[in-house]
Amino acid sequence: MQYVMPYILLVVGFVFLIKGADFFVDGSCSIAKKLKVPDIIVGLTIVAMGTSAPELAVSVSAAIGGSADIAVGNAVGSSILNILIILGLSALIVPLNVDSSMFKRDIPFLLLAAVLLPVFSLVFGMKVGRIAGLIFAILFIIYIMLNVKAALDYRRSGKADEVNEGEEVKEFPWWKSILFTLGGGAMIVVGGNLSVNGATDIAHQLGISEAVIGLTVVALGTSLPELVTSMVAAKKGNSDIALGNIVGSNIFNVLFILGTTVLIRPVSVDMNSIIDQLVLLVVSVVLAITARTGKKITRLEGASYLVLYVGYAVFLFFRG
Repeated sequence: MQYVMPYILLVVGFVFLIKGADFFVDGSCSIAKKLKVPDIIVGLTIVAMGTSAPELAVSVSAAIGGSADIAVGNAVGSSILNILIILGLSALIVPLNVDSSMFKRDIPFLLLAAVLLPVFSLVFGMKVGRIAGLIFAILFIIYIMLNVKAALDYRRSGKADEVNEGEEVKEFPWWKSILFTLGGGAMIVVGGNLSVNGATDIAHQLGISEAVIGLTVVALGTSLPELVTSMVAAKKGNSDIALGNIVGSNIFNVLFILGTTVLIRPVSVDMNSIIDQLVLLVVSVVLAITARTGKKITRLEGASYLVLYVGYAVFLFFRG
């Protein structure tokens, strides 16, 4: 029975992930319609924070337990995977339209976070300390305030009524919208944990090394909520939710999760970590360029993201 249980956990975990993401996207879109705010704002805030819950839990628990260095690898690794794997797969399902507002507000914050992390690591002597954490926290508060302002401006502009009239989005009563969002989010977190535990046990049974498990199963595990949510959103035609989820999650990973972690306990980094941070910067620039070109991430560009991740994973494997 002990050999069968990991497979059961894996299947049950994926069922929770898929159904949870379905509820989560429907509930979030219904809230967006009720509040008369664009889907992109919801994707960048509510959905992004909800799907980043595993990364937040892992990083803060590690910091409190005295292993804060895990937080940098977790934030950087998940952010790279978010762009290359999750956006890549989502774009393969359906090309992702890029809202023009992202270039004024969200993409700049994404690039700023990707630039500041290696800069702070080098300037403060291979360490991400409390000063960096405070700056990250302030930037995150500014970012959230800008999103709130954008939502309020959108409602006052009168465009909300025009857009919502043409949307084929299910609108539920408030209680049901909130229940779907919170319940779906909880199912995603539980499903992610079950899937990671099941896949890790299966990998051990097959004799796969800890290093390979860490680079694949665990790295993908904390990003499963973003993966399933974005793919479900893309399949439903909500590309704003799919793209906003990833961009928002990456901003959340660095500015809030990592910022909070180093405020609790500063983190020392090595050259391997700096290299990974630079990879995240390059990947973020690639996203900005491809999103800017034609204001759409095409299937071909999605496929190129996947190829880039395979190359990065091979590099990590040989680096050990």
